[in-house]
Amino acid sequence: MIRIVIVGAAGRMGRHLITNIMKSSDLKLAGAVEYAASPFLGQDAGVVAGMGESGVKITADLKEAVKNADSIIDFSTGNVIENATVAAAAGLSIVVGTTGLKPEEKDALAKLAANGARILLAPNMSVGVNLLFHLAKQVTEILGTDYDVEIVEMHHNQKKDAPSGTAVRLAEIIAKARDLSYEKDVMHGREGLVGARKKNEIGMHAVRGGDVVGDHTVIFAINGERVELTHKASSRDTFANGALRASRFLATAKPGIYDMQDVLGLK
Repeated sequence: MIRIVIVGAAGRMGRHLITNIMKSSDLKLAGAVEYAASPFLGQDAGVVAGMGESGVKITADLKEAVKNADSIIDFSTGNVIENATVAAAAGLSIVVGTTGLKPEEKDALAKLAANGARILLAPNMSVGVNLLFHLAKQVTEILGTDYDVEIVEMHHNQKKDAPSGTAVRLAEIIAKARDLSYEKDVMHGREGLVGARKKNEIGMHAVRGGDVVGDHTVIFAINGERVELTHKASSRDTFANGALRASRFLATAKPGIYDMQDVLGLK
């Protein structure tokens, strides 16, 4: 039985995670954490998730929550490094699903892993999206440099970061496969008289609206034909189930920093 603490327990992803943990036979909800001013503090995490009594109250005290746990899953929007540091000190494995992390934050997670922590960091926990990452690399290598590449992502109207972490990862994978630079060769949208498309340009377009969970399309285009790879998520359960699969993977993994490609055996 893997005992899991959910950080961001009252958020949309937190509720899906708690629901799926309570439905599972090999996982147990060991803690539920929210920010200090959350109106959900003191409430039963299972009730907040719509699953009924879990016996776990939502708290702001992460150090207390991790005392009797094996793993932490963090989809929160703040204090990711602080949370990971607390979890690592307590010997927990760490799954980070928060997107938009800065390079220095990723470096901090890598340092924790170098010091013995087991960490999984992924911009998208979906099994299907991680297959998309794998296919995008393969298609890029097969088609070569003659094809123009454009990435289009769409999410709900409440998403704060753009482009999505998934779209950024797709661009990074394609840029590396073509020996390009994300910073120099990715064009974020187009406006005005921008001139003809550059040969090495990777187009990036973020669309927001409604309640879209997450759509990502990679377009490979050349005169006469177009190849498109698309993944559409219709429920956040796909991300929750992927994160729980990651926790199971880390339970037997050696210290280090991993991603979902490791979980799926695609490396």
